[in-house]
Amino acid sequence: MAIWLLRYSIFLLILAICNGGSSDLNSPYIDGGASSSYLTVEASDQRNGSASSTSSSLLSRSSHEIWKKDELKEILSFARRRENVEWLKRLRRKIHENPELAYEEIETSRLIREELDRMGVDYRFPMAETGLRAWIGTGDPPFVAIRADMDALPIQEAVEWEHKSKVPGKMHACGHDAHVAMLIGAAKILKSREHLLKGTAVLLFQPAEEAGIGAKRMIEDGALDDVEAIFAVHVSHEHPTSVIGSRPGPLLAGCGFFQAVISGKAGHAGNPHNSVDPVLAASAAVISLQNIVSREANPLDSQVVSVASFNGGDNLDLIPKSVVLGGTFRAFSNASFYQVRQRIEEVIVEQASVYRCTATVDFFEKEHRFYPPTVNDERMLEHVRKVATELVGPENFRVVPPMMGAEDFSFYSEAVPAAFFYIGVRNETLGSIHTGHSPYFMIDEDVLPTGAAVHAAIAERYLNNG
Repeated sequence: MAIWLLRYSIFLLILAICNGGSSDLNSPYIDGGASSSYLTVEASDQRNGSASSTSSSLLSRSSHEIWKKDELKEILSFARRRENVEWLKRLRRKIHENPELAYEEIETSRLIREELDRMGVDYRFPMAETGLRAWIGTGDPPFVAIRADMDALPIQEAVEWEHKSKVPGKMHACGHDAHVAMLIGAAKILKSREHLLKGTAVLLFQPAEEAGIGAKRMIEDGALDDVEAIFAVHVSHEHPTSVIGSRPGPLLAGCGFFQAVISGKAGHAGNPHNSVDPVLAASAAVISLQNIVSREANPLDSQVVSVASFNGGDNLDLIPKSVVLGGTFRAFSNASFYQVRQRIEEVIVEQASVYRCTATVDFFEKEHRFYPPTVNDERMLEHVRKVATELVGPENFRVVPPMMGAEDFSFYSEAVPAAFFYIGVRNETLGSIHTGHSPYFMIDEDVLPTGAAVHAAIAERYLNNG
């Protein structure tokens, strides 16, 4: 036994001399040498089990601190490499030149799949007809999703530039081409860092955001299976390029549409007493609908009722048999939303009866045309804020007011904790000043690498920090 102890003591002495005679387990981490860290752990293992545990703990903690400090710099640097920036612009421009409407995104979807195939990224296709779900990471929990919408709008582009839409009457007038390019860019970043991911990043490429409720169909097809949180970005002309903005709680309104048919009795306009005038009844209904918001809604609970269509025919000498009117209604809570819906129907039907007419109101519920409010989970939004402020600086993150616009991302936010945020594309020099759905809409393409980096950083930080 004495000889064994002597040999063991000599072994420890030799090992200490080989490691520079230092007993400070922290010194290799301060030096930052990977080989010295490895030697220290090896030495600790041979000394005793508790020393090994302490050293591993220190290594883990130190590595985490280094990762936290350098990860965003590495992600942003990768995104801003010249070849990656040019690649992102080419992708976005190709999509922009070939816009496809809701559920018609065949070529856009093919382009996405081709890029994912080149990266070696697995995906499931089709979902919601043209959409797909890709994944990068371990394949195990946790699962976090990032989403981009793919569809264009039935608008004739009025911007004259080299990559103008080649399809008459169709245009990417809301920035979905940029959303797709940024998410493909995020896929490239995440794939390059896949070995660092402690879970699985899910990338959703979704069709039909523009009134097609593609999000709902994606969910029905399993887009959120195993997903515990989801994030998405939308370009905004209201903020300078790469400035990020959002807010906790309600961000975008719930949105519904209605169409009413008010029926009376047709007659010659010169003898109105022989008719039952639906134009008069419909006009009274339009005026009364305005009172729902002005006299029934709490002034601190923002709501909208807007009549956007009124059609009684084009015969100037005939009181028509019926009038069709329609519009939209919006609110920031489901309770207010459904209260407004109920009152729209009551007002139209009752006002029609005052003028001896009948009315029916269609809310397109069979087509699932209701969008719930988009509500940001406070913890998820705080995650976005932290990543954004570290990535682009605290001066480039803004808390924004709620908006009456609607987004079908709301279906995701109803299902799992979610955060939706904006990234600026405003650049007066380029003429990037026009709102979405304008034929003059355009973006500052300098946003593309930043958007890709934000996506990737949000996913990676979520998986690795929890």
